[in-house]
Amino acid sequence: MLKLESTPPQPMHAPGAFALWNLGFRPFYFLASVFAALSVALWTCEYAGYLPAGYLRTPAWHGHEMLFGYTLAVITGFLFTAVRNWTGRPTPTGALLAAYAAFWVAGRVLVLTPYALAAALVNAAFPLAVAVGIGIPLLRSGNRRNYFFIALLVLLGLATLALHLSFLGVLAWPQLASLQVGLDVVLFIMAVMGGRVIPMFTNNGIPGAQARRHPLVEKLALGGVLALFAADLLQASAIVVAVLALTTAAAHAVRLYLWQPWRTWSAPLVWILHAAYGWIVVYLMLRALATLGFISEPLTVHALTIGAIGGLTIGMITRTARGHTGRPLTADGFEVMCYVLVQLAAAIRVFGGMLLPGINLTTIIVSAICWSSAFALYAIRYWPVLAQARVDGKPG
Repeated sequence: MLKLESTPPQPMHAPGAFALWNLGFRPFYFLASVFAALSVALWTCEYAGYLPAGYLRTPAWHGHEMLFGYTLAVITGFLFTAVRNWTGRPTPTGALLAAYAAFWVAGRVLVLTPYALAAALVNAAFPLAVAVGIGIPLLRSGNRRNYFFIALLVLLGLATLALHLSFLGVLAWPQLASLQVGLDVVLFIMAVMGGRVIPMFTNNGIPGAQARRHPLVEKLALGGVLALFAADLLQASAIVVAVLALTTAAAHAVRLYLWQPWRTWSAPLVWILHAAYGWIVVYLMLRALATLGFISEPLTVHALTIGAIGGLTIGMITRTARGHTGRPLTADGFEVMCYVLVQLAAAIRVFGGMLLPGINLTTIIVSAICWSSAFALYAIRYWPVLAQARVDGKPG
C-alpha cells in the first residue's frame, strides 16, 4: 500500500457497513477477479470445442479482453486508490465510481454484440475517462512525478481503438500489433511501479533484507521497455526487436537480483511480487527467441500476461485490499493458494506448451483451470472485504 501523503479528512464508517463505492479498489478488484475467472474459463471451453465459437471470435479478442478488460480494471482500481494517497485529493467515489464501473461493464458486454462501433467507442473511451479521473487530482496537486500515468492511459485508449478500427476494416493496422503496443504500455507500468514498491516492501517485510536500486540499472531497465515500445510501434525488424529484448532482459535480471528475491520465501505477500517480476525477465528472453522464429509467439505472450501481469496483479490486489481495509499485511492460506495457482498457470502454459507440444490443448486447459480457480477463490474470499467498511472504522 502506497501512502505518500495523508488523505483528506472524511467521515468515519462503521465496520461492516456497505462500502463498495467508498474507494476505487473495491469495485474494480472485485469485477476484475470475477471477470478473470469467468472469461478465461469461457474462452478455453470455446477454444477446446466444448462450446460453439462466438464469444470473442479470434485470439486477438481474447487478448483484448484480458488486457483492456481485466488488466485495465486492476490498473483503474489501483490508480483511483493510489492517486488519492499521492495527492491528498479525492478520486471518484460514490455514484461517480459506480458510473465508472458500469462504463467498464458496458465495454465487456458490447464486445459480445454486433454493435462493433459502439464497442469501439466505449472501450477506447474508458481509459480516457480514467485518465480524467486521476488527472484532475494530479494536476491540481502539482504531482508531476505521476503525470506519466495520464499519458499511458491515453496510449491504452489509442491502442484499443486501433484494434477495433482494424477489425472494422477502417485502419490498415494488424490487430495483434495493437495488442503488443498495449502490452508494452502495461509492461512499462509494471516496471515503474515494481521499481517503486518491490524493494520497499522487501525491506519493510523481510528483516535484514537490503534490496536496493542502482541508477544506471534503473535507466537501462525502463529505457529498454520504452525502446521496445518504439520498435513495436514502428514495426521494426526482427533482429532489432530481438536485440532490444535480450538487452532489456539482462537489465531487468540485474534489477531483480539487487532486490534479493532469495530472502523473501517466508513472506508470501513479498515473494509473489518477486516471482511475478521474474516472469518479465523470462518474457523478454522468450520474446527474442520468438521474434527470431525459435519458439511459438503465444508462449511468449503468456509468460507476460499470466506470469508477470497475473502474478503482480494477484499480489497487489491482495496486499492493497488488506492494507486499505485496515487488515494485517500477512497472507493466509487462501491468498497463498491464489499465488501458487497463478504461478502454476503460467508455468504450465509456457513451459508445458514448450516442452510438451503434443499435448498443447491439455496444457492450455490445465493452465486455465489454475488461473480461473485462483481468481474465483479471490472473488469469494474478498467479496466481504471489499464490500464492507474498514475494520478499523477509518474512511476508505
